[in-house]
Amino acid sequence: MDLRKIKKLIDLLEASNLTEIEIREGEESVRLSRASTTTLVQATPMPGFAAPPSSSTATAAPTQPESPAVPEPPAGTTVRSPMVGTFYTSANPDAPPFVSVGQAVKVGDTLAIIEAMKMFNPIEAEVAGTVTAVLATNGQPVEFDEPLFVIG
Repeated sequence: MDLRKIKKLIDLLEASNLTEIEIREGEESVRLSRASTTTLVQATPMPGFAAPPSSSTATAAPTQPESPAVPEPPAGTTVRSPMVGTFYTSANPDAPPFVSVGQAVKVGDTLAIIEAMKMFNPIEAEVAGTVTAVLATNGQPVEFDEPLFVIG
């Protein structure tokens, strides 16, 4: 399936009130879903594991969960992943990265590539500026809409 078609599907999903869309063309299939703000957790007991003892007389004070300190990315335009796949900063392991922090880029410059379904898709700069942060790790999987770069 063509990357342009996938981008059009993403735009269609964002413009509508749909939460999920799936398209099949022959053997290829693309499924896009919008992130939900509510989380549904269903606990299912597993055989061989005992449930923790519960006491109706014991009341625990509610505790506020500790949120890990996540550094805020620098100000600028965030380049996000248009797809799910594996993030690579260079064309091959021996090649230098496409861009590095502090490097000036112009619209259309290749920032990285994402491998999805055995195809390598270039991630291009949508704005001109200086790369102020690389937020993804080389060789690691990325999710749809995950921040990859910040261009200031």
